[in-house]
Amino acid sequence: MNKINLSQAARFTSPNPVTVVCTQKPDGSTNLATVSWWTYLSFHPNMIAYAMAKTSYSGEMVRNNKKVILTIPGAEIAEAVMGCGSTTGRNTDKAEKFGIELTEVENSAIKIPVHSCVAIQCSLKEYHEVGDHYLYICDVEQVYGNADEEALFAWNGYGEIAPAKQSV
Repeated sequence: MNKINLSQAARFTSPNPVTVVCTQKPDGSTNLATVSWWTYLSFHPNMIAYAMAKTSYSGEMVRNNKKVILTIPGAEIAEAVMGCGSTTGRNTDKAEKFGIELTEVENSAIKIPVHSCVAIQCSLKEYHEVGDHYLYICDVEQVYGNADEEALFAWNGYGEIAPAKQSV
């Protein structure tokens, strides 16, 4: 074996699951941020975790509102999901900019992309500083699914987003 860096290891271990973190902005609109560092933590009780850069506007919204919905985006919005990962929502309506149609979720002011395979509605339990990121640990309140949507994954160290059955 040869010594490599962590970003090279990320390319070797592709694909990685992708999520769109949906949060509520102060004006009531929904912000969308692409994240591929997330995982299931527990099924009893239901918990998930995800990491976001400390500078993330979505992270700030989660810390303020204590509510978040993680969605597994469908293949139809792959290009838009890449855009959401490289644009701040602080001064941009990403849904409008990237043409993402949103829909309501029961008992939530936060909307989600229509083209979502899974939506995991959560409340923030706690967060921890982990280097240049925060790790958000969330209690799962409700989960929704749509088997007609094909889930997206990150490939080549997060450089591309595509369904898992495609090789890049």
